[in-house]
Amino acid sequence: MPDDPGLAFDAVPEIYDRIRPTYPDALFEELFARFRDPGVGVIESGPGTGQATISLLARGALVTAVEPGVRMAAFLRKKFAGESRLQVVNRKFEDVESEPVDIVFAATSFHWVDPHVRLKKAHDLLRPGGAIAIVSTNQVRSEADKGYFARCQPIYRKYFPGEDAPELQTADEVVPPEFPEIAVSDLFGEPELHRYGWDQTYTTAQYADLLRSYSGTNMMERDAREGLVSELCALADMEFGGSITRPLIITLTLARRGKVSESTRKPMPFVGKR
Repeated sequence: MPDDPGLAFDAVPEIYDRIRPTYPDALFEELFARFRDPGVGVIESGPGTGQATISLLARGALVTAVEPGVRMAAFLRKKFAGESRLQVVNRKFEDVESEPVDIVFAATSFHWVDPHVRLKKAHDLLRPGGAIAIVSTNQVRSEADKGYFARCQPIYRKYFPGEDAPELQTADEVVPPEFPEIAVSDLFGEPELHRYGWDQTYTTAQYADLLRSYSGTNMMERDAREGLVSELCALADMEFGGSITRPLIITLTLARRGKVSESTRKPMPFVGKR
């Protein structure tokens, strides 16, 4: 059982690669509209098995993928073997050294980086005019799940006693934590926030894989983990026709490298799709 939640995924790279979805094409179109020259330099923090890496490479980027997990890094190298525009570095983002790049990118991984240093590190890795781009996966309150996630809370309370269920927001309410963090930093200009609907539907077998790919689930003892997975999937089979929809909003937070004085700082804007 892994001690570091941020490395829990490293135990199951094959499952992770099989079940974790990619990200909306519109997100990458938004990002690369700002960087039209060929060979855009990108440092990707926590690429996992390349769910976002593949989209960065498809747009001609030169990607340094900084992956702390030994097995994940090895899987990524094998998956993209022969791809000359990708360099995989088995290291924590906090420790990486590089020439300045155009984009520092993280997809559903920035929360694993030390909050005391992550923005300063990203700033220092960027060239003047470069941008930080953080993607987050946000489960939201929606009728699309047909009540499954409310119905399964007694199962979660059984396995995680004393833990409250997360308070889900609606799609229009979602503001990922990195957005205000960047907004109050003096390291970047005004951040932009873009939202994309990205609901994911799974069979119970697929959902079992998804559960086994989560860090929290991987931190459980095996019998408890498999008991949780079994009960959640049985509920889906018995009451929801063997299908589970996870309502998601994918957010893209973008900001240019630079300093903003207190006298010129503006309120945090919302930009993008609802």
